[in-house]
Parts: sequence; C-alpha cells; structure tokens
Amino acid sequence: MTPKDYNDFTKTLSHSRPPGQWPPALRALWWEAKGDWEASHDIAQDLHTPMGSWIHAYLHRKEGDRFNAGYWYRQAGRPFPNISLTEELKEMVVFVLQQEG
Repeated sequence: MTPKDYNDFTKTLSHSRPPGQWPPALRALWWEAKGDWEASHDIAQDLHTPMGSWIHAYLHRKEGDRFNAGYWYRQAGRPFPNISLTEELKEMVVFVLQQEG
C-alpha cells in the first residue's frame, strides 16, 4: 500500500526494502532515504520522466556534481534548489505521493 503522507513514508524505512507495488519514483526515493545512493540512482536513471530527472538531479547534487545536477534539473524543468537536501527529499516524496493519491 502506498503511504498516505511523508510521515507514513518514513515509517516504512525500518523495512529491508520498499514494497514492490510502489511506483518506481517512490522506490527510488525510499532507497535514497535509506542511504543507498546506488540503488536509488539505478532506478532514477531508468525513469525517463520529469520526476526521474528530478530524482537524478537531486542525487548528483548530493554527490557534489553541480554541473551534472544542473543538467538534470533542467531536464526536469526545475530550478537548481536553494533548500537543504533533506528538505528537497521530503518535497519529492510529498510530490510523488500527491501524484499517486
């Protein structure tokens, strides 16, 4: 079952993996929230959507590759953010949950 809000999403982080029925974007964000950059990136790079580009941008921003992140933010149609990575991750999770709801 897809979480109803960000708080529900964070409660699932005690599990060993995200539910398979979740949309790929939410699974990518879950892996990132768990601290598994590689698993998140593997999913994001196969998502050829604005959301996939946003996640990809965030991940490259997190690794400190501003140039690559900038490219992916442009692909996502989003400005380079001036918020913390934690805030952006939450924003992305809420966005995906709203799309699913």
